[in-house]
Amino acid sequence: MSKKAVVLVSGGLDSTTVLAIAQAQGYECYTISFDYGQRHRAELEAAERIAKAMGVVQHKVVKLDLRAIGGSALTDETIDVPEDDPGGIPVTYVPARNTVFLSIALGWAEVLGAEAMCIGVNAVDYSGYPDCRAEYIKAFQAMANLATKSGVEGRPLQIQTPLIDLTKAQIIHKGLALGVDYGLTVSCYQANNVGEACGRCDSCRLRKNGFNDANVPDPTIYAH
Repeated sequence: MSKKAVVLVSGGLDSTTVLAIAQAQGYECYTISFDYGQRHRAELEAAERIAKAMGVVQHKVVKLDLRAIGGSALTDETIDVPEDDPGGIPVTYVPARNTVFLSIALGWAEVLGAEAMCIGVNAVDYSGYPDCRAEYIKAFQAMANLATKSGVEGRPLQIQTPLIDLTKAQIIHKGLALGVDYGLTVSCYQANNVGEACGRCDSCRLRKNGFNDANVPDPTIYAH
């Protein structure tokens, strides 16, 4: 009997690598993305391209309205996306985003009877986001074990974070070894309508540095 995994995909480099890892582990992959009111749709379009190109069983886009609460440069147009590193938790952090996303993905995983849920959180090059740390994932796993039918019945779904301790360069090397086409991905916080990256935001800097450190060509298309 085949094993199933729900993979959270944003359209970016990390989540695409996680999808490739899950497929290499023999999972039938169901991908989920969130249209949560983020600044641009380029990453959602990238997620759909990736899901199709990598042959997932089903790709689902869940619509949310995190603009209703704001509090982030990604959901509030009055807050500028920073183009330098101010230190601390940046304004691109979206309050409770991973908790919301993981909770919905957890529900779908239960419906599917999936054994695993995979997410590309990273505690090395993680931009200071508190919901990308191993401690957070451990706490969510404990909650999921208590809050789900499968968990209570002794069949807990495992939350997998294969990138948690890797540098961006290590992630890129792992993905390339699995055949990932990073040219399909969009990581920029403020990409334009055709998916061209700004090259200046925190996410672009991390991505650029990752390809430089990995010593492989950067396939990203930049607006400037």
